[in-house]
Amino acid sequence: MTTHVYAPRQVVIYPGEDGWFVAEVPTLPGCISQGRTRADAIANIREAISLMIEAIEAHGESVPDDTLDRQLVII
Repeated sequence: MTTHVYAPRQVVIYPGEDGWFVAEVPTLPGCISQGRTRADAIANIREAISLMIEAIEAHGESVPDDTLDRQLVII
């Protein structure tokens, strides 16, 4: 049994073309979800993160750290 260490993950949330909210985790490539509301997108990406981490560990790989460095650029 794997012991999970829970740590914060940075999530990018933006409106999708269909009007739903899209949520992505830049440090977990391919970890993306969506929801009709922002709250739904957050709940769904939490589940997606958990499942992605389980899959990574099941393959014997190490889970990447969340080392994203943010910078807001105004243009």
